[in-house]
Amino acid sequence: MRVVLAEDLFLLRDGLVRLLQAYDFEIAAAVETGPELSRALAELEPDVAVVDVRLPPTNTDEGLQCALEARRKRPGLPVLVLSQHVEQLYARELLADGSGGVGYLLKDRVFDAEQFVDAVRRVAAGGTAMDPQVIQQLLSRRAADDQPLARLTPRETEVLELMAQGRSNAAIAERLVVTERAIAKHTANIFAKLGLEVSDDDNRRVLAVLAYLNHGR
Repeated sequence: MRVVLAEDLFLLRDGLVRLLQAYDFEIAAAVETGPELSRALAELEPDVAVVDVRLPPTNTDEGLQCALEARRKRPGLPVLVLSQHVEQLYARELLADGSGGVGYLLKDRVFDAEQFVDAVRRVAAGGTAMDPQVIQQLLSRRAADDQPLARLTPRETEVLELMAQGRSNAAIAERLVVTERAIAKHTANIFAKLGLEVSDDDNRRVLAVLAYLNHGR
């Protein structure tokens, strides 16, 4: 699996390169600026891009904007964004096209190598990998005036949050120490209360939930 990595801090970039290579990823390019990232994404057509939000020369949201532009030119390009903080606008932009293959992780909340590598693989496969704090912000933005969300039970809300992070029924069941059948029942209730179409496909289901949370009133 070929990866384009964009990170302006040398030690972190080098560490990510070594980590990904240790898990058999091919590093197609490891760059440190926005213009370099744009060229690499256009010319190398990687399987997935792992991108820091803030890159030179602007050190604002250069990395994210380069990734979004690359997705416009190549719809569905898998992009995993790394950020220091939860920036709701960034998350909303990343999710706006609803096509999947996206992730948003906070650097200081990635606690082990396998967690990060799993996120990269999930995004590359067209899935999602969203930090729980990002989901909490999307939920809180909707919850204040959203009657369907208010009708969810505490357990259904918990399942919704885990689903929105990109977890399958099996992964949610393992996390909550319940059966997959129980999670399937909670999922059906959630979709009914939110007025969403039920799907057996994990990716489509997650995208439906994220689209719901991402849609402003």
